[in-house]
Amino acid sequence: MSVVSDHFQRRMPVGAEIQPSGGVHFRTWAPASKKVSVQLAQWEDLADAVEIPLKSEAGGYWSAFCPTAHVGMHYRFLLDSGSFPDPASRFQPSGPHGASQIVDPSSYAWLDGAWCGVTRESQVIYEMHIGSFTEEGTWTAAMAQLPHLAELGVTLLEVMPVADFPGRFGWGYDGVNLFAPTRLYGSPDDFRRFVDRAHELEMGVILDVVYNHLGPDGNFLKEFSPCYFTSRYTTDWGEPPNFDGDNSAPVRELFLSNAAYWIEEYHLDGLRLDATQNIYDASKDHILAAITRRVHSAARGRGVYIVGENECQHAHLIRPRSQGGYGLDSLWNDDFHHTAIVAMTGRNEAYYTDYHGSSQEFVSSAKWGFLFQGQRYKWQKARRGTPCFDLAPGNFVNFLQNHDQIANSLWGRRAHTLTSAAKLRALTALLLLGPNTPMLFQGQEFAASSPFLYFADHRPDLAVLVAKGREEFLAQFPSIASEDVAKLIPNPESEATFRRCKLDFADRERNSDVLLLHRDLLTLRREDPLLGNAQRGTFDGAVLSASAFVLRFFGHDQNDRLLLINLGPHLHLDPAPEPLLAPPLGCVWQTAWSSEDPRYGGGGTPPIDSDDNWNLPAESAALLTPISAP
Repeated sequence: MSVVSDHFQRRMPVGAEIQPSGGVHFRTWAPASKKVSVQLAQWEDLADAVEIPLKSEAGGYWSAFCPTAHVGMHYRFLLDSGSFPDPASRFQPSGPHGASQIVDPSSYAWLDGAWCGVTRESQVIYEMHIGSFTEEGTWTAAMAQLPHLAELGVTLLEVMPVADFPGRFGWGYDGVNLFAPTRLYGSPDDFRRFVDRAHELEMGVILDVVYNHLGPDGNFLKEFSPCYFTSRYTTDWGEPPNFDGDNSAPVRELFLSNAAYWIEEYHLDGLRLDATQNIYDASKDHILAAITRRVHSAARGRGVYIVGENECQHAHLIRPRSQGGYGLDSLWNDDFHHTAIVAMTGRNEAYYTDYHGSSQEFVSSAKWGFLFQGQRYKWQKARRGTPCFDLAPGNFVNFLQNHDQIANSLWGRRAHTLTSAAKLRALTALLLLGPNTPMLFQGQEFAASSPFLYFADHRPDLAVLVAKGREEFLAQFPSIASEDVAKLIPNPESEATFRRCKLDFADRERNSDVLLLHRDLLTLRREDPLLGNAQRGTFDGAVLSASAFVLRFFGHDQNDRLLLINLGPHLHLDPAPEPLLAPPLGCVWQTAWSSEDPRYGGGGTPPIDSDDNWNLPAESAALLTPISAP
């Protein structure tokens, strides 16, 4: 806790903060105003509001203490240019355009005192959007489903952005109130109860945060200072924050405080950093490195996990600070997803252009993470990525689906609708038994019947621009680019589009074979000592054919594992001149698990390693273990 003066204690540099002896201390950064006051009232419409002048401080800050202010009251800051909600508001009960509400974060009675946090190792991530995860779309309804995820084998929930945004629904990437969890999902304490329950079930929770831009509607930061943003860089979504220009120190501190805020006041176990390639900072101490340090400091000894999205695949983000890196724990691995999609669909258009879905790509991805580490990338007509041979398998988060990739199609279709059930079972086995950190997207574990489309409830003038931008983005796919097809793109502003994306948990029963597949695979990953935390040098891989490959995990006393994946037709290897297929001395291989188990809807699995040499069933995966030879 930082001390602003001799009399007032604060958690954050700006915002409204309850004082230990009563009353509220208000503070904001508004260097562009000649005078600032706070409008304080019992009601959201600020009827009969009291105006309290703020005193000027050095550096453009303004502050005042109000002994009669209390929890639940509403307020706005009155600047030279008008009246606006608090940039560090902890709650906006009527949304970004309404008044801010005073919240006491210390009033919630946490029950997770024994929770030690999370580590990078052995995580199974589950990405979820609270608004569409349940029919109700609330923290309370989502909390009721957490036991199912714990039983499945999920260890880390990754919640899509919750910073408040305008409208009735949206993905959350156009948030404007960085500190205020959206009123659409419930109260701040509802969010805390969700995290508390997850910890009780031994699952961590990380939050997707957007530090590369703010949404266009309800974004009032420029009213407080034009220095919040910079025109020296550009993004596809708006002006990026000013992390390295004139008057950038208060901007940096606001975002650093936000990163710490989620850890301290919501007991979150880390962050997912959106589109880090568009977080620009030429400072000696890059803001991403500073965020990582601040998150670890805020955790006060608890383990935290920070994952980034970085389209450029810059490995220094996940190198330790001692090696000049930023210290993130992992990065999303789009390369794995892209080659998997090509293998599933046979289509490599648009940003799938540089992938073949080949055996070699899967082996290389398992061994080295990113496929592009500095080679030329045809789709971008430039080199992509940097070398990362020194990084661990767990540094790369692999997935077959995520919110972006499902929605980046005409109908928002999930993977099980794009390929055969057998091929998807095989790829699911690779995802969940492979050496990298696996991530599932909500409903993937039971082949959800609902699509996941882009939806956003904007004001009419902005809605037209957003829909047009969506159409232009999807036009990079030649199969969607025609005018006739473009007319079929679901309207993102329609509430019906949003409601179509809500999960139907009856699919758990309808697709119980798919759910069982995921549960069994995650049990294997958790209980097998070689699969759950494979390190560099403890496994190797080899290509068996254009569509088949093997990963071998080396154990003690020759207790190895073979993971065989065949994404093509039946493969008969006779001869089989590949050393990784050789059994340990005095042993033969037996099939311990197969994706063709009839319980998963498969057709059964004949002996794979037999007197007829090797037979790999079509579109299958199998885990083999050694037993003593007869």
